[in-house]
Amino acid sequence: MSEIIGRGAEAVLRKEKFMDGYCVVKERLKKGYRVDELDSRLRKERTKIEAKLFSEARRVGVSTPQVYGRDESILEMEFIEGEKVRNVISEYSAEKVKHLAEKIGESVAKLHNRGIIHGDLTTSNMIVDDEEVHFIDFGLGYFSDSVEDKAVDLYLLWEVLESTHPDFRDEVWSFVLDRYIEVTENPDEIIRRVEDIGKRGRYVSER
Repeated sequence: MSEIIGRGAEAVLRKEKFMDGYCVVKERLKKGYRVDELDSRLRKERTKIEAKLFSEARRVGVSTPQVYGRDESILEMEFIEGEKVRNVISEYSAEKVKHLAEKIGESVAKLHNRGIIHGDLTTSNMIVDDEEVHFIDFGLGYFSDSVEDKAVDLYLLWEVLESTHPDFRDEVWSFVLDRYIEVTENPDEIIRRVEDIGKRGRYVSER
């Protein structure tokens, strides 16, 4: 049994039988506009980096799918039952929203403390299950200790909340940020940079 559960510009995701359950197979797609040798190398490198990001994220206490195997441009990962945060947040009570937001802020802080930039911090890349938040899809992720990179990572989450969850934006962002500040190692500089990025964005949009 093989079922396509996601398709993007870079990869296709398939749900497949695995032992007594299921797994997710992520295959990076060949790009016809790239030279074959370069295309193959880039897909292998991105797959290797993503597997490493998953492993390191789990090591520092962030819940992610477990990687079962890697082969060239293919990742075989744990299938996590649950719902995307994007789809359920509007149904939650105030107490559950607070718990969810704090878990997100704590997880992002743990990633950043390890120098992991997720690269696509959207509520579509977070799955909630039994009050645990699982971070998925590190396809755009990388390792960096740059304050700017961490701030951009956070600011993307703010933009997603603003565009996708406007009714919950301020409440969720406040809880995310409070917990992030408690857990991260150098919050002041990062938060100042997030604010600077916001100001730069407003300046550009107003011109």
